[in-house]
Amino acid sequence: MEVQVLGCTQGNVVHLYERDCSVQRRRQKLIEEAPAPGLDDAVRADLASAAVRLAKHVNYVGAGTVEFLVEPGGSFYFMEMNTRLQVEHPITECVTGVDLVAEQLRVAAGDALSFTQSDVVLSGAAIEVRINAEDPDNDFTPTPGNLSTFIVPGGPGVRVDTGFAAGDTVSPFYDSMLAKVICWGADRPQALARARQALTELEIDGVGSTADLHTRLLQDAEFQAAAVDTRWLERRLTS
Repeated sequence: MEVQVLGCTQGNVVHLYERDCSVQRRRQKLIEEAPAPGLDDAVRADLASAAVRLAKHVNYVGAGTVEFLVEPGGSFYFMEMNTRLQVEHPITECVTGVDLVAEQLRVAAGDALSFTQSDVVLSGAAIEVRINAEDPDNDFTPTPGNLSTFIVPGGPGVRVDTGFAAGDTVSPFYDSMLAKVICWGADRPQALARARQALTELEIDGVGSTADLHTRLLQDAEFQAAAVDTRWLERRLTS
């Protein structure tokens, strides 16, 4: 679990609730959700409070993420703080309505945050899948090449962040991420349904990608039941 925080030079620190990043391969995130499905409200509040206390203690300024390991019983342990904007920040924007990049610019200009903690209200659920130029059936070997086709999905609640277009070259020398498909829904089932539909509309030719893998994972019964942990995907891939 990771808690999004924002701090400004006036000493204000707020949290924007948590993200569940349990679906990982070799400690690299593939799917993220906000808010964390199945998380007890009391644990959610304790996580947020701990993250804000840490940020205030170090006089943190800007956007940051405080990461925790959470046990099934609700006990949690601090891992690290990422002092930057995370790849998965869009799902927090979706469920809170806060533009994290705009707030970063305000803070960098010396202004106070444009909202207070009481203004942060969760609305619905959001999920992000990372579409990488990798071959999941060949131990996730990178698949650089020319993107002959690259058509991204759209529609209500669907957002795609990418820097690629058809005709571009996917280099072997940089990160393999092609796009982030982010879907919001009034609840988790709707967010998941929109994500599954979005993946059917995503068209990629010229390079291999993880799109089909994500389609399978979103249909997995354990994932739909939020019965996952940080080693779930690796177990799933070998079963």
